[in-house]
Amino acid sequence: MRAAQVMRLEGPDAIEVSEIDEPTGDGVVVEVHAAGVAFPDALLSRGLYQYKLEPPFTVGAEIAGVVRSAPEDSHVRAGDRVVGLTMIGGGMAELAVLDPQRVFKLPDNVSFEAGAGLLFNDLTVYFALTVRARLAKGETLLVHGAAGGIGTSTLRIAPVLGASRTIAVVGSEDKKDIATAAGANDVVLADGFKDAVKELTGGRGVDIVMDPVGGDRFTDSLRSLAPAGRLLVVGFTGGEIPTVKVNRLLLNNIDVVGVGWGAWTLTHPDALQEQWGELEKLLASGRLAAPDPVVYPLEEAGAAVASLENRTAKGKVVVRVRD
Repeated sequence: MRAAQVMRLEGPDAIEVSEIDEPTGDGVVVEVHAAGVAFPDALLSRGLYQYKLEPPFTVGAEIAGVVRSAPEDSHVRAGDRVVGLTMIGGGMAELAVLDPQRVFKLPDNVSFEAGAGLLFNDLTVYFALTVRARLAKGETLLVHGAAGGIGTSTLRIAPVLGASRTIAVVGSEDKKDIATAAGANDVVLADGFKDAVKELTGGRGVDIVMDPVGGDRFTDSLRSLAPAGRLLVVGFTGGEIPTVKVNRLLLNNIDVVGVGWGAWTLTHPDALQEQWGELEKLLASGRLAAPDPVVYPLEEAGAAVASLENRTAKGKVVVRVRD
């Protein structure tokens, strides 16, 4: 079968499409139609991720496709349209074998490309807003990296969960339209965002900051919170891991909240199915629109991963594995 593999730990340029043996093992066998691209793929390609894989290895951890076979006691069967998580590697290939607990039925109104762009981002955001942020109806959100995968997912999901206003932060003018299309009420540039937020909120600030970027904007994010506000630490695509002087938390009764969705699923085995059950209902009913990802062919998997590393990606990025 064909697969996009990291041949050397030299970054996305070292990803090549190769012919490899089909995977073996127990589990749900899925004919992969599309695979999502996530920031860990870029880190893995350089050997910089917290989990190490020895090359050659196949990248991609979220897939969408059709079940070829499944264990008798599984909740899916041959022919079902599904999405699923490998959790680390193996996704950008024509066939994948998954743990049944990490396979989920895909609503008929969601395409394979959109489905492959759902899991990491939407499940992370749903967990962040419901479990970690305790989002209440009528609250306001500030969303960093708003033109990226986590950002556009937040802009889609937050209003459905009760947020009354979303303010998107983007790094350049050309990304404003992406945030607006994803549902942002207001869009501001990263340069000077604190003052823009202060003006937009009449000096009050926002209830929640969703931050997958980190870096030097962290302190101004804290200053942008309203009393009892929460800053969600989702990732560090900006490169630098910021620190916080905890006296800032005292002054305005604010929280800095870690969002480790993957770690949570390891200690809460029922969480994945529960979270997907809620999202599936929203997607199937049409209340939550599916993402509209940027789609690359499998032959350009390296360029797809590179677009996340160099931060040129606009929205969720997906690789089409088969037509």
